Amino acid sequence: MIKGDATDPKGLINESYRIDGITYEECRSIFLDWALAVPVDADTGTLIRALLVRHGQAEHPMTKVLNEGLTGVAAPRRRGGWRSRER
Repeated sequence: MIKGDATDPKGLINESYRIDGITYEECRSIFLDWALAVPVDADTGTLIRALLVRHGQAEHPMTKVLNEGLTGVAAPRRRGGWRSRER
C-alpha cells in the first residue's frame, strides 16, 4: 500500500497491521485518528470495506475494529429538538 492513498490517507491502518502485539484499545485509537484524517465528504463505509478487502483476512484487533466501524456507519438521525415537539 502506498502511504497516503485515498483509503488510508496517513497510512495508519496499514501500519497498525505491522505492529506486533498491538492491542484492541490501541487499534481503536488508531481508527479514530484515521477517521479524523478522512475527508468529511468521504463515504466511510466504502473506505472501511476497501480496508477490509486489503487487510481483513488477518486475525488482528484492527480487523475487529474495522468490522465494528462498519456496523456503526449509519446516517445520523435527529432525536429531538423543537421540531419533534408537539405544537
